[in-house]
Amino acid sequence: MLSKSQIKLINSLSQKKYRNKNGLFVAEGIKVIKELLNSSYELHMLFTEVDLFFVAKDKLTMVTSQELKKITKLNSSQSALALFKIPETEEKPLKNLVVALDGIRDPGNLGTIIRLCDWFGVKQLLCSKDTVDCYNEKVVQASMGSLTRVHIAYADLYETLKETNLPIFGTFMDGENVYKTSLPSSGILILGNEANGISSSMTTLAKQKLSIPQFGKNKHTESLNVATATAILLSEWRRG
Repeated sequence: MLSKSQIKLINSLSQKKYRNKNGLFVAEGIKVIKELLNSSYELHMLFTEVDLFFVAKDKLTMVTSQELKKITKLNSSQSALALFKIPETEEKPLKNLVVALDGIRDPGNLGTIIRLCDWFGVKQLLCSKDTVDCYNEKVVQASMGSLTRVHIAYADLYETLKETNLPIFGTFMDGENVYKTSLPSSGILILGNEANGISSSMTTLAKQKLSIPQFGKNKHTESLNVATATAILLSEWRRG
């Protein structure tokens, strides 16, 4: 059975400050948990109503569906919830194709972008410090296990990118048509905040501006969702 202290801990992990304090994050669902178990992430505790996992008994708690409803962070509760330890971030030099996120706030967008990086073979994702935490439970869920295969780092984007020798591309409404642009095999692709786009400091670093042209006659659509834009841009990058 779940104890009151366990329920309190799990519910507290919805907040970044408690994730940092305890060094733990929440993962829900059989697929996501199994992906994490098969990676370098270290399991802290697993709560499940189905006996489908091979883990140490001292890290396993069988629970009922009613108990899971007390701790789930999703609209429809899954059959398993696990706590994993947040690993130390390893610094890596930027190389090949890197996606950089400037102030992305929506957890669903970040989770989808992590999954897209995994799909298109982008090994490094660099996030500004005001980008949503990758260990937010909604990010973990949306990434569907891709969190285990993409190196994610948080940093001062300007200070980090001003030192790179890689070409830096930014996404702008008035940029060069990406379908008519010759893209290199290596580079930094910056994507900006959902509402405000790329910040002014990042604009000064993005020497090459890209845009996705709008083909529809109705021009009332202001912009594309940032995750959708990421999918189009990475697809075009790999195609080239």
